[in-house]
This record gives sequence, C-alpha cells and structure tokens, in this order.
Amino acid sequence: MPKPDSGQGRTEGHIPAAAPASASAPASATGAAPAPASATGPAPASATGAAPASVTAACRVGLLVTLVLGGLTALPPLSMDMYLPALPAVTRSLGAPAATVQLTLTACLAGMALGQLVVGPMSDKWGRRRPLLVGMIVYVAATAVCALAPTVDMLIGFRLLQGLAGAAGIVIARAVVRDLYDGVEMARFFSTLMLISGVAPIIAPLIGGQVLRITDWRGIFVVLTAVGILLTLVVAKWLHETLPPERRHGGGVGEALRTMRGLLADRVFTGYTLTGGLAFATLFAYISASPFVVQEIYGASPQTFSLLFGVNSVGLITLGQINGKVLVGRVSLDKALGLGLGVVMLAATALLLMTSGVFGKVGLLPVAVGLFVLMSAMGLVMPNTNALALLRTPHAAGSASALIGTSAFLIGAIASPLVGIAGEQTAVPMAVVQLTCALGALGCFLGLCRPWQRRAEAV
Repeated sequence: MPKPDSGQGRTEGHIPAAAPASASAPASATGAAPAPASATGPAPASATGAAPASVTAACRVGLLVTLVLGGLTALPPLSMDMYLPALPAVTRSLGAPAATVQLTLTACLAGMALGQLVVGPMSDKWGRRRPLLVGMIVYVAATAVCALAPTVDMLIGFRLLQGLAGAAGIVIARAVVRDLYDGVEMARFFSTLMLISGVAPIIAPLIGGQVLRITDWRGIFVVLTAVGILLTLVVAKWLHETLPPERRHGGGVGEALRTMRGLLADRVFTGYTLTGGLAFATLFAYISASPFVVQEIYGASPQTFSLLFGVNSVGLITLGQINGKVLVGRVSLDKALGLGLGVVMLAATALLLMTSGVFGKVGLLPVAVGLFVLMSAMGLVMPNTNALALLRTPHAAGSASALIGTSAFLIGAIASPLVGIAGEQTAVPMAVVQLTCALGALGCFLGLCRPWQRRAEAV
C-alpha cells in the first residue's frame, strides 16, 4: 500500500531521520516481489487501466496483516480479562487469600509493561519475526504451566512470565505497522486494529464464564494455551519479516539504552507518548472503578453493568472506525487528536460535577452517558497518538513502540488504585483521576507536541 506524505512526520532534535519504508514494504512482508518502479515514481498502470500488481498484492497483504496483528493485540486483553471470573475459584482451589490471588493479575500486567522494554529493542536489532516467535513460544509454555500450577506462588511467577512473553505481541504489532505504513495510512491501520482488539475485553469475561460452566479455572488457561498455539502457527505462516537487515540496529543493551534516550530527547515524541499514556490512564481508571461505581453506588445489577460495559466498548470501537475511515485524510491527525482530548476533558468534567453533587442527586443514566462519551472519545485519541509518535521514529520503531506501551501501562497502573482512595461511598475519586489525567494529556499535547508550531515550520 503506498505511503502518502502526510506532512506530519518531521523530526526535530538530534534523532537522525531515516527514510521511511518503501511503498513496496507490505508486499515484501509476505515475500512477494514488488513491481518495479521508475526513477520518478511508482510503476504506471497497465494499458488496460488495471492497477499494477504491487498495489493488488499490497491490498491482499493488508488484510492478512490486519488479521494477524489484530490477533496479537487481542491476546493480552484475553489473557487478563478471561481470567477475571475465575478469581474466587482460584482462591478456593489454592487455599490462598484473595489479596494474594489478586497478585496474579498484577504480575501479568507488570510483565506486559516491562516485557515491552526488552522486546522492542530486540526487534530493532534482530528483526520482528524472530523475537515475536520466541515470545509466542514462551507465552504458550508459561500459560500451560499456569494451568498446572499447584500453588499460588507458582501461578504468580508464571503469570509474570506469561505477561513478559505476551508483551512481544503488543510491541511488535505496533512496530510492524510502522514498518509497513506511513502517514494517514498508519493512522487508518491503527483504527482498524482497534476494531479487533477492542472486541477482546468485551468477549473475554463472557468466554471465561462459559468455560467455568464446563470445567474449573485451569480450563481457562488450557483455552489460552490453545489460542496461543494457533496464533503462533498463524504468525509463523503468514507474518514474514518486515524489517530488512539494512535498517536494523547493532549493539547490545548499551545501544538500546542510547536509542531510547535519544527517542526521549525528542520533545515531540515524548509529548505524544505522555499524551497517550495519560489518556490511557483515564481508561484504566474507568476499568478499575466502574464495577464498584455502577453496582455498589448506583445499585445496578451485574447484568446491567455488563451491558453498559459492552455499550461503552462499542462506542470506542465505532468512533475509532469513524476516525480511520472518515476523519483521517480529511483533517490532520493532530486536529482529530485534539478533538478527542477535548471531548475526554469535557466528559470528565461533567462526571466530576455530577458525582460531587453540584447538580443534586444524579441517577445512573446521566453518569452512564458521561462514561459512554468519555470512552467513545478514546477512539480518536489512542490510534492517533500511536501514529503521531511512531511517525517520528522510522529508524527505531521497536524501541519507540516499547516506550509508548510501557508508559501507558505504568501510568495506568499508578492511576488505577487512586480511584478508591476515598472509600466505597463516592465516585468522586474516579472522576478526579479521569479529569486530572485528561488535563495532563491535553497539557502535554499543547505544551510538548505544539502542532501549530510544526505546521508553521512545514510551510
């Protein structure tokens, strides 16, 4: 798929700008030879008016890459959320305190955050395919051991390893997108990935609940092992190398650290990374607090909560598709991102006013509407922050992807516990955390990214 010049990939600072991947990169992802191009541009259409072979191949590859990368980005949510209904059963089965069993979730989340810092630079040095396949194999092995774990300590340890290995899918999926696409095409692809990965948190608890109807909690890890094996085979067959040897980085840990330091020295890249991380923290705050807020404070049933959770997820997916298919290419990525951040901030402000009693006693419906608007606006924020940050790093997409993902997980993990800081009788902390993170994200966008300044430089 050809990569149009978006005008948004300008670099600044001391990071050297590398030439973007060629227009034939998607074709090379499956080993297909691209059609030759002339010195002045791409190969012309044939005399019959048909598109050149490379364009057709790129379209076919785009579908395959979408499905494979969508599966990779959906695996971590499946690993986390499919397990949630089994927590009480694990507590009884292993005879461990509930607080200790909760560490199995914390360990997996920590592994996903830290694993990205390891796998990202590895993929810049050795290519995308080998680290991804190794990560998938380790993920399958760790998940299988989780299914057999006799003690909670062993379960915690291998959940950590599961998260470390599963991080390969997250970080390399973003890096592959950067290898294959540029500009608005990259933003569109991230929006498409959101359609697939956004479904995973909706269906994962439902799948976990159904598995528990026919077997015990260990069966959930058996299902995840089978999914991991299937995805590993699909990756081995369909996802070929996307980073050619001439674009790889040599060196070891020291080189990786220098690369990351150089990335963070780029004010605009750091701005987009922090913007995305803080915006993602508002999402973490919602996930952590919404079961308590909806069911305990507003008295909704678990079924009502599940329905609202699903509706909010559909809103996020829908606006993500509107971003990719309608806005991208018609308005700049920065404008779409700014619109999303503004809506998130307004929704968080409304939630704070409602939960703090400024409008008197407010029922569940207005709060649910506020949460829906906030969640849906993430469909404008998340794909565009990823695209805008990675546009600046064609020379180190793996390391950049690692920094983007790790910052989002770490900031979200810090924000999540704060939603319950005032006890169980108020939803104000949730709204305060969301508004604070939204203001921080908007501040980073305006103060560090300064999109108007870069547009003026481009003129």
